[in-house]
Amino acid sequence: MSTVQQLSALQHVPAAQAAVPSAAHPDTPAPSPGCPPPHPAPRTPDLRLPPDSCDAHCHIFGPADVFPYAPERTFTPYDAPKEQLHALHRHLGLTRAVVVQSSCHGYDHRVLLDALAAGAGRLRGVALVGERTSRAEVEELHRAGVRAFRLNFLPHLRTPPTRAEIDAILERVEGLGWAAQLHVRGEEIAVLESLVRTLPGRVVVDHIGRVDLAAGRDGPALRSLRALLDTGQVWVKVSGVDRVSRQGPPYADAVDLAASLVAHAPERVVWGTDYPHVNIVGDAPDDGLLVDLVERIAPDPAHLRRLMVDNPAELYDFPA
Repeated sequence: MSTVQQLSALQHVPAAQAAVPSAAHPDTPAPSPGCPPPHPAPRTPDLRLPPDSCDAHCHIFGPADVFPYAPERTFTPYDAPKEQLHALHRHLGLTRAVVVQSSCHGYDHRVLLDALAAGAGRLRGVALVGERTSRAEVEELHRAGVRAFRLNFLPHLRTPPTRAEIDAILERVEGLGWAAQLHVRGEEIAVLESLVRTLPGRVVVDHIGRVDLAAGRDGPALRSLRALLDTGQVWVKVSGVDRVSRQGPPYADAVDLAASLVAHAPERVVWGTDYPHVNIVGDAPDDGLLVDLVERIAPDPAHLRRLMVDNPAELYDFPA
Protein backbone atom coordinates (compact mmCIF):
# COMPACT_ATOMS: atom_id res chain seq x y z
CA MET A 1 0.00 0.00 0.00
CA SER A 2 1.40 3.42 -0.93
CA THR A 3 1.97 6.14 1.66
CA VAL A 4 -0.92 8.19 0.27
CA GLN A 5 -3.21 5.15 0.42
CA GLN A 6 -2.16 4.58 4.02
CA LEU A 7 -2.97 8.19 4.82
CA SER A 8 -6.44 7.85 3.34
CA ALA A 9 -7.12 4.57 5.10
CA LEU A 10 -5.78 5.50 8.51
CA GLN A 11 -6.71 9.21 8.43
CA HIS A 12 -3.18 10.14 9.41
CA VAL A 13 0.42 9.20 8.90
CA PRO A 14 3.34 11.60 9.28
CA ALA A 15 2.82 14.12 6.51
CA ALA A 16 6.56 14.52 6.07
CA GLN A 17 6.62 10.91 4.90
CA ALA A 18 3.56 11.39 2.70
CA ALA A 19 5.00 14.46 1.00
CA VAL A 20 8.61 13.48 0.30
CA PRO A 21 9.23 12.82 -3.40
CA SER A 22 9.17 9.11 -4.12
CA ALA A 23 12.30 7.30 -5.18
CA ALA A 24 10.13 5.79 -7.89
CA HIS A 25 9.91 9.27 -9.43
CA PRO A 26 13.46 10.66 -9.33
CA ASP A 27 12.49 13.49 -11.69
CA THR A 28 10.13 15.03 -9.12
CA PRO A 29 11.47 18.57 -8.54
CA ALA A 30 13.07 19.33 -5.19
CA PRO A 31 11.06 21.62 -2.89
CA SER A 32 12.11 25.25 -2.60
CA PRO A 33 13.44 26.88 0.56
CA GLY A 34 10.45 28.12 2.55
CA CYS A 35 8.32 25.16 1.44
CA PRO A 36 8.61 22.64 4.30
CA PRO A 37 6.69 19.37 4.40
CA PRO A 38 3.40 19.52 6.29
CA HIS A 39 3.48 19.04 10.05
CA PRO A 40 4.57 15.44 10.71
CA ALA A 41 1.93 14.67 13.35
CA PRO A 42 -0.96 17.14 13.63
CA ARG A 43 -2.81 16.62 16.86
CA THR A 44 -6.42 15.50 17.05
CA PRO A 45 -8.36 18.70 17.82
CA ASP A 46 -10.17 18.99 21.12
CA LEU A 47 -12.77 21.16 19.38
CA ARG A 48 -15.64 19.25 17.80
CA LEU A 49 -16.62 21.26 14.80
CA PRO A 50 -20.26 21.52 13.70
CA PRO A 51 -21.41 19.31 10.81
CA ASP A 52 -20.54 20.64 7.35
CA SER A 53 -17.63 22.70 8.70
CA CYS A 54 -15.49 24.03 5.87
CA ASP A 55 -11.78 24.56 5.33
CA ALA A 56 -12.23 27.62 3.13
CA HIS A 57 -8.59 27.89 2.07
CA CYS A 58 -6.35 24.95 1.22
CA HIS A 59 -4.20 23.80 -1.67
CA ILE A 60 -3.46 20.62 -3.59
CA PHE A 61 -0.01 20.18 -5.12
CA GLY A 62 0.64 17.48 -7.68
CA PRO A 63 1.73 14.80 -7.52
CA ALA A 64 4.16 16.40 -9.93
CA ASP A 65 4.55 13.27 -12.04
CA VAL A 66 0.79 13.38 -12.73
CA PHE A 67 0.06 17.12 -12.56
CA PRO A 68 3.33 18.89 -13.42
CA TYR A 69 4.16 22.23 -11.87
CA ALA A 70 4.23 25.24 -14.18
CA PRO A 71 7.64 25.92 -15.74
CA GLU A 72 7.28 29.63 -14.87
CA ARG A 73 6.49 28.97 -11.17
CA THR A 74 8.35 30.95 -8.52
CA PHE A 75 8.43 28.14 -5.94
CA THR A 76 8.26 24.35 -5.78
CA PRO A 77 6.32 22.67 -2.94
CA TYR A 78 6.34 19.16 -1.61
CA ASP A 79 3.67 17.08 -3.30
CA ALA A 80 0.39 17.29 -1.36
CA PRO A 81 -2.16 15.31 -3.41
CA LYS A 82 -5.91 15.26 -2.93
CA GLU A 83 -5.86 11.98 -1.00
CA GLN A 84 -3.56 13.48 1.59
CA LEU A 85 -5.76 16.56 1.98
CA HIS A 86 -8.91 14.46 2.29
CA ALA A 87 -7.33 12.31 5.01
CA LEU A 88 -6.23 15.40 6.93
CA HIS A 89 -9.74 16.84 6.78
CA ARG A 90 -11.18 13.62 8.19
CA HIS A 91 -8.61 13.75 10.97
CA LEU A 92 -9.56 17.36 11.78
CA GLY A 93 -13.33 16.95 11.52
CA LEU A 94 -13.79 19.05 8.37
CA THR A 95 -16.27 17.83 5.78
CA ARG A 96 -16.17 20.64 3.20
CA ALA A 97 -13.28 22.52 1.63
CA VAL A 98 -12.40 25.24 -0.85
CA VAL A 99 -9.33 24.33 -2.89
CA VAL A 100 -7.39 27.34 -4.15
CA GLN A 101 -5.48 26.92 -7.40
CA SER A 102 -1.83 27.64 -6.66
CA SER A 103 0.42 29.77 -8.81
CA CYS A 104 2.89 26.86 -8.91
CA HIS A 105 0.33 25.08 -11.14
CA GLY A 106 -0.37 28.30 -13.04
CA TYR A 107 -3.38 28.38 -15.35
CA ASP A 108 -3.37 24.61 -15.82
CA HIS A 109 -6.38 23.63 -13.71
CA ARG A 110 -6.22 19.86 -14.27
CA VAL A 111 -5.18 19.26 -10.65
CA LEU A 112 -8.12 21.33 -9.40
CA LEU A 113 -10.62 19.76 -11.78
CA ASP A 114 -9.45 16.29 -10.74
CA ALA A 115 -9.96 17.12 -7.07
CA LEU A 116 -13.38 18.65 -7.63
CA ALA A 117 -14.52 15.61 -9.63
CA ALA A 118 -13.44 13.32 -6.79
CA GLY A 119 -14.97 15.55 -4.11
CA ALA A 120 -18.56 14.34 -4.52
CA GLY A 121 -19.94 17.83 -3.92
CA ARG A 122 -17.96 18.52 -0.75
CA LEU A 123 -15.36 20.69 -2.54
CA ARG A 124 -15.45 24.07 -4.22
CA GLY A 125 -12.62 25.75 -6.10
CA VAL A 126 -10.89 29.08 -6.60
CA ALA A 127 -9.32 29.49 -10.03
CA LEU A 128 -6.55 31.53 -11.59
CA VAL A 129 -7.96 33.30 -14.62
CA GLY A 130 -5.72 35.10 -17.11
CA GLU A 131 -6.28 37.25 -20.16
CA ARG A 132 -5.79 34.16 -22.32
CA THR A 133 -8.31 32.07 -20.38
CA SER A 134 -11.33 31.52 -22.61
CA ARG A 135 -14.93 31.87 -21.58
CA ALA A 136 -15.39 28.18 -22.42
CA GLU A 137 -12.66 27.26 -19.91
CA VAL A 138 -14.29 29.45 -17.28
CA GLU A 139 -17.65 27.79 -17.85
CA GLU A 140 -16.03 24.35 -17.53
CA LEU A 141 -14.52 25.42 -14.22
CA HIS A 142 -17.89 26.71 -13.04
CA ARG A 143 -19.61 23.42 -13.87
CA ALA A 144 -16.90 21.62 -11.89
CA GLY A 145 -17.51 23.72 -8.79
CA VAL A 146 -15.29 26.80 -9.04
CA ARG A 147 -16.91 29.82 -7.42
CA ALA A 148 -14.15 32.43 -7.21
CA PHE A 149 -10.99 33.67 -8.91
CA ARG A 150 -7.81 34.75 -7.17
CA LEU A 151 -5.80 37.91 -7.78
CA ASN A 152 -2.22 37.65 -6.51
CA PHE A 153 -0.61 40.95 -5.54
CA LEU A 154 2.40 39.38 -3.81
CA PRO A 155 5.60 39.92 -5.82
CA HIS A 156 7.05 36.52 -4.87
CA LEU A 157 4.19 34.91 -6.83
CA ARG A 158 3.84 37.15 -9.89
CA THR A 159 3.81 40.71 -11.15
CA PRO A 160 0.69 42.31 -9.65
CA PRO A 161 -2.19 42.43 -12.13
CA THR A 162 -2.96 45.70 -13.87
CA ARG A 163 -6.42 47.19 -13.96
CA ALA A 164 -6.67 46.16 -17.62
CA GLU A 165 -5.92 42.53 -16.66
CA ILE A 166 -8.48 42.64 -13.88
CA ASP A 167 -11.12 44.04 -16.21
CA ALA A 168 -10.38 41.26 -18.73
CA ILE A 169 -10.86 38.66 -15.99
CA LEU A 170 -14.11 40.27 -14.87
CA GLU A 171 -15.35 40.06 -18.44
CA ARG A 172 -14.53 36.32 -18.59
CA VAL A 173 -16.44 35.51 -15.39
CA GLU A 174 -19.36 37.90 -15.86
CA GLY A 175 -22.74 36.52 -14.83
CA LEU A 176 -21.40 33.50 -12.92
CA GLY A 177 -21.56 35.05 -9.47
CA TRP A 178 -17.90 34.36 -8.70
CA ALA A 179 -16.18 36.19 -5.87
CA ALA A 180 -12.88 38.00 -6.40
CA GLN A 181 -10.28 36.70 -3.95
CA LEU A 182 -7.38 39.05 -3.16
CA HIS A 183 -3.99 37.91 -1.93
CA VAL A 184 -2.26 41.03 -0.63
CA ARG A 185 0.26 42.19 1.95
CA GLY A 186 -0.94 44.46 4.71
CA GLU A 187 0.55 47.69 3.45
CA GLU A 188 -1.12 47.17 0.08
CA ILE A 189 -4.66 47.06 1.48
CA ALA A 190 -4.82 50.81 2.00
CA VAL A 191 -3.36 51.40 -1.48
CA LEU A 192 -5.85 48.99 -3.09
CA GLU A 193 -8.89 50.09 -1.09
CA SER A 194 -10.25 52.29 -3.89
CA LEU A 195 -9.77 49.46 -6.42
CA VAL A 196 -11.53 46.96 -4.17
CA ARG A 197 -14.51 49.30 -3.85
CA THR A 198 -14.95 49.30 -7.64
CA LEU A 199 -14.99 45.52 -8.05
CA PRO A 200 -18.44 44.07 -8.72
CA GLY A 201 -19.84 41.35 -6.50
CA ARG A 202 -18.18 39.88 -3.45
CA VAL A 203 -14.52 40.37 -2.65
CA VAL A 204 -12.59 38.10 -0.27
CA VAL A 205 -9.33 39.19 1.38
CA ASP A 206 -7.04 36.24 2.11
CA HIS A 207 -5.21 35.58 5.39
CA ILE A 208 -6.36 38.67 7.33
CA GLY A 209 -4.71 40.70 4.58
CA ARG A 210 -1.32 39.48 5.86
CA VAL A 211 -1.22 42.65 7.94
CA ASP A 212 1.86 43.70 9.90
CA LEU A 213 0.87 43.52 13.57
CA ALA A 214 3.77 45.81 14.40
CA ALA A 215 1.71 48.66 12.93
CA GLY A 216 -0.93 48.15 15.63
CA ARG A 217 -4.71 47.85 15.47
CA ASP A 218 -5.06 51.45 14.25
CA GLY A 219 -2.50 51.20 11.45
CA PRO A 220 -3.58 52.10 7.92
CA ALA A 221 -3.91 48.48 6.76
CA LEU A 222 -6.32 47.46 9.49
CA ARG A 223 -8.27 50.71 9.20
CA SER A 224 -8.75 49.99 5.50
CA LEU A 225 -9.63 46.36 6.15
CA ARG A 226 -12.33 47.29 8.65
CA ALA A 227 -13.65 50.01 6.34
CA LEU A 228 -13.90 47.51 3.51
CA LEU A 229 -15.69 45.03 5.75
CA ASP A 230 -18.19 47.77 6.54
CA THR A 231 -19.13 48.11 2.86
CA GLY A 232 -21.01 44.82 3.10
CA GLN A 233 -19.31 43.62 -0.08
CA VAL A 234 -15.96 42.51 1.35
CA TRP A 235 -15.28 39.29 3.27
CA VAL A 236 -12.14 38.37 5.20
CA LYS A 237 -10.50 34.98 5.67
CA VAL A 238 -9.32 34.75 9.26
CA SER A 239 -6.82 32.15 8.11
CA GLY A 240 -3.04 32.37 8.28
CA VAL A 241 -2.69 33.34 11.94
CA ASP A 242 0.66 31.55 11.81
CA ARG A 243 1.74 33.89 8.99
CA VAL A 244 0.59 37.07 10.72
CA SER A 245 1.71 36.32 14.29
CA ARG A 246 4.87 37.88 15.67
CA GLN A 247 4.85 35.54 18.67
CA GLY A 248 4.76 32.00 17.28
CA PRO A 249 2.48 29.19 18.47
CA PRO A 250 -0.23 29.49 19.73
CA TYR A 251 -0.22 32.79 17.79
CA ALA A 252 -2.12 34.74 20.47
CA ASP A 253 -1.55 38.15 18.87
CA ALA A 254 -2.93 37.08 15.48
CA VAL A 255 -5.75 35.06 17.07
CA ASP A 256 -6.86 38.17 18.99
CA LEU A 257 -6.90 40.14 15.75
CA ALA A 258 -8.87 37.43 13.97
CA ALA A 259 -11.36 37.35 16.86
CA SER A 260 -11.84 41.11 16.63
CA LEU A 261 -12.70 40.82 12.93
CA VAL A 262 -15.18 37.99 13.57
CA ALA A 263 -16.86 40.10 16.24
CA HIS A 264 -16.85 43.10 13.89
CA ALA A 265 -18.51 41.35 10.93
CA PRO A 266 -19.55 37.79 11.88
CA GLU A 267 -21.60 37.43 8.68
CA ARG A 268 -18.63 38.07 6.35
CA VAL A 269 -15.76 35.97 7.67
CA VAL A 270 -14.53 32.50 6.73
CA TRP A 271 -11.65 30.35 7.98
CA GLY A 272 -9.15 27.96 6.42
CA THR A 273 -6.09 25.92 7.29
CA ASP A 274 -3.93 27.20 4.39
CA TYR A 275 -2.64 23.61 4.17
CA PRO A 276 0.04 22.56 3.30
CA HIS A 277 1.62 25.92 4.24
CA VAL A 278 4.05 27.05 1.54
CA ASN A 279 6.27 30.13 1.34
CA ILE A 280 6.65 30.40 5.10
CA VAL A 281 9.48 30.86 7.59
CA GLY A 282 10.30 27.79 9.66
CA ASP A 283 8.32 24.59 10.01
CA ALA A 284 4.72 24.08 8.98
CA PRO A 285 2.16 24.74 11.73
CA ASP A 286 0.16 22.02 13.45
CA ASP A 287 -3.21 21.94 11.67
CA GLY A 288 -4.83 20.37 14.73
CA LEU A 289 -3.76 23.40 16.77
CA LEU A 290 -5.14 25.71 14.09
CA VAL A 291 -8.53 24.00 14.40
CA ASP A 292 -8.51 24.34 18.19
CA LEU A 293 -7.77 28.05 17.84
CA VAL A 294 -11.06 28.49 15.98
CA GLU A 295 -12.83 28.38 19.35
CA ARG A 296 -10.82 31.44 20.43
CA ILE A 297 -11.32 33.18 17.10
CA ALA A 298 -15.09 32.69 17.35
CA PRO A 299 -15.94 32.15 21.05
CA ASP A 300 -19.65 32.78 20.49
CA PRO A 301 -21.16 29.46 19.30
CA ALA A 302 -23.43 31.29 16.85
CA HIS A 303 -20.43 33.09 15.37
CA LEU A 304 -18.48 29.83 15.19
CA ARG A 305 -21.27 28.21 13.20
CA ARG A 306 -21.39 31.19 10.84
CA LEU A 307 -17.62 31.13 10.42
CA MET A 308 -17.32 27.41 9.74
CA VAL A 309 -20.63 26.45 8.10
CA ASP A 310 -23.09 29.16 7.08
CA ASN A 311 -20.72 31.78 5.67
CA PRO A 312 -18.66 29.44 3.45
CA ALA A 313 -21.87 27.79 2.26
CA GLU A 314 -23.20 31.18 1.18
CA LEU A 315 -19.96 32.50 -0.28
CA TYR A 316 -18.98 29.36 -2.21
CA ASP A 317 -22.42 28.03 -3.08
CA PHE A 318 -22.43 24.77 -1.16
CA PRO A 319 -25.79 22.98 -1.10
CA ALA A 320 -28.07 23.74 1.84
